[in-house]
Amino acid sequence: MGGPLEGIKVVEMGVWVAGPSCGAVLADWGADVLKIEPPEGDPCRGLMASLGVPVNPVFEQDNRGKRSMVLNLASAEAEAIAHRLVDEADVFLTNMRPRALEKYGLGYAACAERNPRLVYCQVGGYGPDTSEANRASYDVGAFWSRAGVALSLVPPGQDPPQQRGGMGDHMTGSNAAGAIAAALFARERTGEGQRVAVSLMRMGTYMMSWDLNARLRLQVASEPYDRFHAVNPIINTFKAGDGKWFMLLLLQADRHWPDLMRALDAPELADDPRLQDIPSRREHSVELVTALDEIFAARSYAEWAAIFDREDVWHAPMNTIDDVANDPLASEAGVFVELESPEGPVQQVASPADFNRTPAKAGNWPPELGQHTEEVLLGMGYDWDAIIAMKERGAIP
Repeated sequence: MGGPLEGIKVVEMGVWVAGPSCGAVLADWGADVLKIEPPEGDPCRGLMASLGVPVNPVFEQDNRGKRSMVLNLASAEAEAIAHRLVDEADVFLTNMRPRALEKYGLGYAACAERNPRLVYCQVGGYGPDTSEANRASYDVGAFWSRAGVALSLVPPGQDPPQQRGGMGDHMTGSNAAGAIAAALFARERTGEGQRVAVSLMRMGTYMMSWDLNARLRLQVASEPYDRFHAVNPIINTFKAGDGKWFMLLLLQADRHWPDLMRALDAPELADDPRLQDIPSRREHSVELVTALDEIFAARSYAEWAAIFDREDVWHAPMNTIDDVANDPLASEAGVFVELESPEGPVQQVASPADFNRTPAKAGNWPPELGQHTEEVLLGMGYDWDAIIAMKERGAIP
């Protein structure tokens, strides 16, 4: 048996990351994903080449397991082919702006009228029904900046940090995949498709919902803080003597305080009247963090980790990406999948869900631009004479 979406036909008209990453997850889950691209291709195809890198792991990650078809939608003939493909699909996935979709007859109302069972998924910056539905954005804009993520991480007086590529996009894409699956389940009961809309801004605000909900409920905005002014100074970052950063995970502070004191063997802290409960440790956070810094500098993280494990002190290493790539637990946890590339076996990152009865499986290597155009057209009933004529008229390359 294939993945949980085996037999589901998806037409993807997406570029860059948020839409295509959703398509890649659906493909991992067993769906047949056809990526329709313009003659110049998804611009993400050229991202790494613009940096002088001969391979493109960014595009490869979010486009595996798909087929690629090129259609020049400026041609009425190509537009009609796109309509037919969507009319015969279970899912239409797009992160094109609404005005472009309407221009090509691919707006929700038109598609739903032709194909009432269609699950129509719009991924965008701000949502298809807002006044800014057609505003251009990337995740660094709608998710990282406008949804309040970046400045929530900045202690007073510091510059905003840089977002890593695709952070908001991948969260939004995987959420969209789940929404599509829910809509397909609803269709099984009702026989009717529906529109699914997932935006980068909604994903960012949902990620920040503890802070935002506190603001809505209490009318008080949370303020960012540094490690010396943490609300709970023992769920915090520290650096061991070998330079390795780690995180203490002592969220239930009074429960975990005795465990930490046993591990540190620091009676001067255990007996300090300023540190005996949560409010007093918060009040004296600077002094406590400073003292812990001095203690942790005396041993390597590996030494502290052994002590922490012995005394039931919850902790985690703060890994670099290089650390993660070499972490045996990452392999155990199924973080990596292996694909056969033109150069041989290549590792990629797995999509974040496992199914024990209908296992997800990373599909074939990402397609070349338009690799399956003729194959798809032949499957639609066109013969080679018709395909050659379409090439001559510029409908396909």
